[in-house]
Amino acid sequence: MQTVLSKSLSEVINERHSVRKYDSTFKISQDEIKEILKEATKAPSSSNLQPWRFIVIQDQDVKKELRAIANNQEQVETASAVIAVLGDKEMYKNVEKVYRGAHEAGFMDEANMQRLIESTNRTYPYAPEEVRKNIASFDAGLISMQLMLIAKDRGYDTVPMGGFNKEQFIQKFDVPDRLFPIVLISLGKAAEPAFNTTRLPLEDVLIDYI
Repeated sequence: MQTVLSKSLSEVINERHSVRKYDSTFKISQDEIKEILKEATKAPSSSNLQPWRFIVIQDQDVKKELRAIANNQEQVETASAVIAVLGDKEMYKNVEKVYRGAHEAGFMDEANMQRLIESTNRTYPYAPEEVRKNIASFDAGLISMQLMLIAKDRGYDTVPMGGFNKEQFIQKFDVPDRLFPIVLISLGKAAEPAFNTTRLPLEDVLIDYI
């Protein structure tokens, strides 16, 4: 298991870069990947419905097949793992488990639990599918960024990839209809440093300060 070093959040943010060249001999254990995912699920989500699901791909033959689906991106095959982040467009079906769990943990009383369950069941099921997919995609972005920062804090490297054939992915991995693929994240140890990048000046992106 990778030794976890104590760094400030600012250090982790500044050290994280998108890495595309990986040491193909370096392996991360399933147990540690599960630890990273479990910590990442502390990310916020709309109504705490947690509309994210993961497929972790480590088998070398499967990664090779996935590389073809992902526009021949080398990092898909050479990273220790690829984590596919999927959205759940029927996230409201999690509501009982989510809020009953919070009630049983002592975080809310029964009245509030019932109120939140009823409120969710009055709104989410009747929202257009596109709206629910947008919610799930937004929440997937939150957990994906959290996952990449956690990985960097543990000494690993990542790169998010939106460029892949989603229909082929659905067929290959037999993705249920209520789920849809959003992003692939390569996870491993860099073989070469990432390219340095710049960011737009703050005055170009800060529209106003009122």
